[in-house]
Amino acid sequence: MALLETLVVVIGVAAVAALAVVAKTRLFPVSEDDEPREDVAEYIAMMVSVLYAIVLGLCLVSVWDTRASADDMVQAEASALHQTYLLADTLPAAQQEPVRQAARAYAAHVVDVEWPLMAEREPLGPAGWTLLARLRDASQLHGTATAAQQIAAQEMLAQIGYVDDSRRGREAAAQESLSPVLWAGLIIGGLLTLAFMFLFGISRSTTHVVMVMGLAGFIAFTVLLIHQLDSPFGATLGASPDPFTRYFSP
Repeated sequence: MALLETLVVVIGVAAVAALAVVAKTRLFPVSEDDEPREDVAEYIAMMVSVLYAIVLGLCLVSVWDTRASADDMVQAEASALHQTYLLADTLPAAQQEPVRQAARAYAAHVVDVEWPLMAEREPLGPAGWTLLARLRDASQLHGTATAAQQIAAQEMLAQIGYVDDSRRGREAAAQESLSPVLWAGLIIGGLLTLAFMFLFGISRSTTHVVMVMGLAGFIAFTVLLIHQLDSPFGATLGASPDPFTRYFSP
C-alpha cells in the first residue's frame, strides 16, 4: 500500500507540473523574439540545481546511515540474546529454563510491544529494561558450580552486556530524524529548481513539458524516499524485527 501511495504522489506531482507548464504556455505565449538573454540568470539557475543536488545527496546519506546503523544494532542485539539462550545449556539444570524463559520473554516484548512504538517514535518505557534485568538475574550462578559453569556464566553476562549496549543504540536510533533545516532545504530547493525550469525553460512546449514532468517526478520520488528512510524502524523501508523472530519463533 505504501508503494502504491508513493507512485500516486509522484505521478500526481508530475501531472500538476505538466498542467502548470501548459497553462503558462497558453496564457503567456512566448514569441520568437523572447528568447533568454541573461546569461547570469541561467548561471544562477544552474547553481541552484547543483546545490540542490548536493542537499539531496547529503539527506540521502544521512538517513541511509541512520537506517543501516539501526539494522546493525538489531542484528547485534538479537545475536547476543540468542547466544545467551544457547549458553543456558551449560548452567545447572535448575537455572536453564528460567534463563530460556527470560530470553524468550524479552524477544517477544521487543517484537510485539516495542517495534510498533519505535515505528511511531514513541518512548519505549521501562518494561524492556525490566525484562533484561530479569534475564541478567536468571544468569547469575547460585550456590556451588563447576569451573565450566562459572566460565559459561561469565560469557553469558558478557553477551547480556552486548544486548544492553545494542538496546541503547536501538532506542537512540528510533528517536533520530533528519534535521528540520535539511527538510527546509529539500522543499525550498525543489520548488526553486522547478521554478527556474519555468523562468528559463525551453521554448519548445512539448520538450519543456516532458522535462518538467520528469524533474518534478524525480524530485517527488527522492523526497518521499528520504521521508521513508527517515523512519529507521518504519513499516516500509525501516529495519525489521526478523533477527528476533528468526532466533525466537513465536
